Amino acid sequence: MGRVNEAELEWTETDRGEARFKRKQLGEAAGGDALGCSLYELPAGHKSWPFHYHTANEEAIYVLEGTGSIRLATGTDDPDDEVHDLTPGTYVALPADESGGHRVINDSEGVLRYLAVSTMVEPDVTVYPDSETFGVFVGSPPGGREERSLEGYYDADADVGYWDGE
Repeated sequence: MGRVNEAELEWTETDRGEARFKRKQLGEAAGGDALGCSLYELPAGHKSWPFHYHTANEEAIYVLEGTGSIRLATGTDDPDDEVHDLTPGTYVALPADESGGHRVINDSEGVLRYLAVSTMVEPDVTVYPDSETFGVFVGSPPGGREERSLEGYYDADADVGYWDGE
């Protein structure tokens, strides 16, 4: 049984455009294998990872402190139907398919703290509908630290025929 106190861990920071957050990988630090868990802090006015979904990994978000919103895939073109409030105690289940598309947004004036939990299945493909790209992870899932045998991000329109180059 692995055990860790988040106070013992250092934050890692991401600052890329409107995505700005701090993260502590609790699951990894506790020796988790099939289940990942990270503590996130989003400062006021910033967002998490770009809007995406996983094809192999289910995720969930649980809000600990602060308020914000989450953009969810709804299957409609109405942006008002895609954004939902986040408050302490909110739990959001994100399936491993297009319906699990999400992005956390801190549109408040305080810090937003939440846990993100996920299965740690590989291989996995993450799809980014806004940029029409996708990522491939083989050998270690997204958030995993093992060496990967194949990893990369690709333009969804840059396909080739099966026999091209063979």
